[in-house]
Amino acid sequence: MDKKEFLEKYLTTRDGTNCLKKDYLIKRFKDPDLVPMWVADMEFKTPDSVLDALRKRIDHGIFGYTFLDDSYYNSYSKWMEDNFSYPVDRKFVRTASGVVPALYTFVNCYTNPKDKIMIMPPVYYPFHNVITDTGREKVICDLIYKDKRFYMDFDKIEEKLASEDVKMLILCSPHNPASRVWTEEELDRLFSICEKYNVLIVSDEIHQDFVFGDNKHVPAPIVSNGKYKDRIILVNAASKTFNLAGLLHSNIVIENESLRKKLDEYYKTHIQTEVNIFGTLATKAAYDGGKEWLDALRSVILDNYTYLKETLKREAPLIDVVELEGTYLPMIDLSKILDFKNDEKVIVNNMPVSKATKDFAQDKCRLAVDYGEWFGEEYKGFIRLNLATDPQIVKNVVDKIVEESKNLGGCNE
Repeated sequence: MDKKEFLEKYLTTRDGTNCLKKDYLIKRFKDPDLVPMWVADMEFKTPDSVLDALRKRIDHGIFGYTFLDDSYYNSYSKWMEDNFSYPVDRKFVRTASGVVPALYTFVNCYTNPKDKIMIMPPVYYPFHNVITDTGREKVICDLIYKDKRFYMDFDKIEEKLASEDVKMLILCSPHNPASRVWTEEELDRLFSICEKYNVLIVSDEIHQDFVFGDNKHVPAPIVSNGKYKDRIILVNAASKTFNLAGLLHSNIVIENESLRKKLDEYYKTHIQTEVNIFGTLATKAAYDGGKEWLDALRSVILDNYTYLKETLKREAPLIDVVELEGTYLPMIDLSKILDFKNDEKVIVNNMPVSKATKDFAQDKCRLAVDYGEWFGEEYKGFIRLNLATDPQIVKNVVDKIVEESKNLGGCNE
């Protein structure tokens, strides 16, 4: 399937469908007329294989209790093997109603109140929330930003793990919003430090299927031939890949038997629930029949990124575009064109943000975006853009950013 065919068949409008991304703008951004470039889902219908599976179950007309059979685990394992060289044994797999709910579960199951948990901003803001909401303490180790690319600060990581008695590291791999696909060498070095200081690793790999160029995603349990698998909890889902977030289903992989047993015991006393019949059907159907759809989608995203990067480099070179190795959510750095003198904080989406950044992105460019400060306090002037959308929308957004940048006199180096 080529990109033209994909767009003609799957691109749709979401207006009037109780869509958080578009229909909730008045609640989140106090303005219903912004271009929604924020929350990470898409304007593309899910693959035919998913729709067919759901229609078949709807036509059956019964939506009672269900369970996961061998065919589900086989489909999941085959996807992981075909794409990441990691066939997953079904005995290692547990499920949750989503990656974020799973993170809350892990924090409550494996740590105690006031325990310290490390994250590496700029990082998906629920990583911050899951620590503070549960009464744990954040240990922050910011990534290093250099030449439009983010890197782990291994020296600082080791320094803090050595001095702070950290119990858990929550890793984002690929990293949102840094758009990094961590190399196996980087992961090996990180995990070896965690092993040295006996730190449990939770690896959120929900963006695993969005990797571009020569980059390669390596699932955490197989780094260095599985050397660190006994201290790793992996969580991923088909939801981000195939636009299924509302169906509430994710997969957890735990190879260590004692960690699995502890989670099972926690579930007995805290989370007595059944699997979601539609979420599991959709996940299996996506893994069985969604590869061609995904290949076409990735081509659309890469084209959108290329337009963003090349246009801003040519027309507004003071705006830096972070290199997109993975995810569909690159950040751009507006700090060189914004005036932060006498800047103040304002509240957007119930979170503080630089007024100068908000004035440019929302008031002038008319965009609903996720702001860098939501991912980490040091990222004033950054905004994150969702490129899993109509190329014409991306073109209009980029052209508007260029226009408003020129009005600020911010297009000349």
